Amino acid sequence: MNQYLDLCQRILDEGEWVENKRTGKRCLTVIDADLTYDVSANQFPLITTRKSFYKAAIAELIGYIRGYDNAADFRALGTPTWNANANENSDWLNNPHRKGEDDMGRVYGVQGRSWQKPDGGHVDQLAKIVENLKNGIDDRGEILSFYNPGEFHMGCLRPCMHTHNFSLLGDTLYLTSFQRSCDVPLGLNFNQIQVFTFLALMAQITGKKPGKAYHKIVNAHIYEDQLELMRDVQLKREPFPSPELKINPKIKSLKDLETWVTMDDFEVVGYQHHDPIQYPFSV
Repeated sequence: MNQYLDLCQRILDEGEWVENKRTGKRCLTVIDADLTYDVSANQFPLITTRKSFYKAAIAELIGYIRGYDNAADFRALGTPTWNANANENSDWLNNPHRKGEDDMGRVYGVQGRSWQKPDGGHVDQLAKIVENLKNGIDDRGEILSFYNPGEFHMGCLRPCMHTHNFSLLGDTLYLTSFQRSCDVPLGLNFNQIQVFTFLALMAQITGKKPGKAYHKIVNAHIYEDQLELMRDVQLKREPFPSPELKINPKIKSLKDLETWVTMDDFEVVGYQHHDPIQYPFSV
């Protein structure tokens, strides 16, 4: 919790203003931020200085794992996070690759589960990682990447958290996740939940012990219309202790995650929080 608040304060103290062309807004920005989550101790990094809705973040992660390319599928899982980018982004609405309402194109999980090869085939990056880890193999390339510059024009948004690198030491699994850009008041709340949960799930389905998850952010920013709420409200609040995340132990395989898992299979225990804060969202 303190890592999150320290980063917010650092942006206020050290940040420089950057004009963002996509949103037409300015961002107070710092470069290079590192956060660490202790999954082995189940210190779930759910924000306590405002009420946070963790199930939408986990639902989005499950959608990525399943390779979804449609906002309606994400809504069915329990998250509306792709509605705006799929249906309100003017550049995407005029893109000839857009298939219609709710289509997201070749973004995130599509790349992770079906990276297109020049010969017409595809690579299922996630399935390879799961199979290796189950067999105790770490080839130093257990990497899931969503970042495919050759297909940026075929999707509604370039990936922000673009790469997940798993590492195995003995029977303990670690994760290092790389993020090029982060809306700290809104996006980081989701992203840190997803990094933590991804390691917890991958350890569970591969029969390994979860270690620590390392979250590396390149460009961390607060939009100008979020600044007052962050400075005068959220940073004035004292954090509560971290809660714990309970995952249904019946989840045993990648196929389980692809088929029957719902948000009812996840529960947060001991969550104390302050009142919600409605930060503006920039499309």
